[in-house]
Amino acid sequence: MTLTLKPLAAALVAVLAFASGAAQADSFPTKPVRIVVGFSPGGSNDIVARMIAPKLGELLGQQVVVENKPGAGGAIAISSVLAAPADGHTLSMCTTGTSSIQPHLGAMPFNSETDLVPVTQIANAPYVLMVHSSLPAKNVKEFVAYAKQNPGKINFASSGNATGGHLAGEMFKSLAGVNLVHVPYKGTSQAIADLVSGQVQVIFDQPVSSMQYARSGQLRALGVASLKRLGAYPDLPTLHEAGVPNLDPVTWTGICASKGTPPAVVARLQRDIAKVLAMPEISRKLVQDGLEPVGSTPEQFRDFLVADKAKWGRIIKQANVKAE
Repeated sequence: MTLTLKPLAAALVAVLAFASGAAQADSFPTKPVRIVVGFSPGGSNDIVARMIAPKLGELLGQQVVVENKPGAGGAIAISSVLAAPADGHTLSMCTTGTSSIQPHLGAMPFNSETDLVPVTQIANAPYVLMVHSSLPAKNVKEFVAYAKQNPGKINFASSGNATGGHLAGEMFKSLAGVNLVHVPYKGTSQAIADLVSGQVQVIFDQPVSSMQYARSGQLRALGVASLKRLGAYPDLPTLHEAGVPNLDPVTWTGICASKGTPPAVVARLQRDIAKVLAMPEISRKLVQDGLEPVGSTPEQFRDFLVADKAKWGRIIKQANVKAE
């Protein structure tokens, strides 16, 4: 009799768990949803989060609030998400830095693979080599020649040590054979502000947060660090075309939840975020800003994270970047 009841009991538990998860998804959300961004306002991650938040709120039937908690390479923000109930109401804007770069440096107080649940990848974002308009270089070849004539005299900014922009700059230095001085900031907006004012001369940044300054003439976009040109800027050459091959440090942004978030809630979030990304006005804006909308499933996002972490691990080793 016991042997007969065990399978029935297991099946009953499975049915009840499924029903419970479905009920949670049906009732979710019961209050405003927070998307916590680990960087200051004005950076690419913040811009993307604020772009999708209103439309996501309409689909969820609750307000979606973007909250900035900059510092420690995104660790402060994610730690705050992990401290909140794992019910889907507090989400993390997970990034290349928090999930693929920092784990190789031993700098994060959590395990991005086990403590976070992938929801969906929002977009891919290649870096653009931007320089201050006062530099005499009008293209990549001229910039490389100018940098070689002025070794150690050109400062390149980034949103922080061991960030994607920092690593892109280190890769460029190695492949182009130039000596640039790295100046880390606490967020993209501060780095861009000093670049526009001329206190630093170079940055590798995502178009969404810096191309507006190129259009106004304050900065000059020289090339995109990608294997293909950006659809929104077809006249901007790739660095490979400009004579700096094998430079492809494309970054990404996505949404993650805390471990223990009900799968049905994760699935609901993914479906609604994918719907937002497919909206013509949103997808068009992302592409115009030099981003590639994705909207992957949690399973696809998890597989991507594994491969991306390995890729950035190789870049960190090649550039010999250490945690501060």
